Amino acid sequence: MNQFRDDVEAMIPTLRRYARALARDADIADDLVQDTLVRALRSERLFLGGDLRSWLYTILTNLNRNRRRSLARRPTMMPLNDSGPDASVDASGTEAEGRDIARALATLVEDQRSVLLLVMLEGLSYREVADIQGVPIGTVMSRLARARASVRAFLEGERAPLRRVK
Repeated sequence: MNQFRDDVEAMIPTLRRYARALARDADIADDLVQDTLVRALRSERLFLGGDLRSWLYTILTNLNRNRRRSLARRPTMMPLNDSGPDASVDASGTEAEGRDIARALATLVEDQRSVLLLVMLEGLSYREVADIQGVPIGTVMSRLARARASVRAFLEGERAPLRRVK
């Protein structure tokens, strides 16, 4: 293997972590990562150096946007209740907190959730996130501030601030 392929392979765990948090479904996340890897390896000649991590996150983010646009055109089936298989178990401590955070993240609009995940989970700079999402750095900062406020409000049991829908 060449250095490019080795570097791409080394990024798989972080791509999976980001994709799982972004898609909130392990199977969809795995598909997104696989599609990202296929596109990256097919487009190796187009990568002119620079930050490989940002390039791969950009591919994954764009694939997820395309997936969501496609889903928006189809009717969705909604479950009848919000209880999972372990709804009867009384959860406490970090397990319950983790579910609360997952639910809070689920209330965010896609752009806010992806900015929050890239900055907080993946440790990217605002500039890197702006480049990945193709928006000005100020937009990243405002999305992050709104996301943090919404998550905080959700976790504190308050009504989440109104959000703009595009």
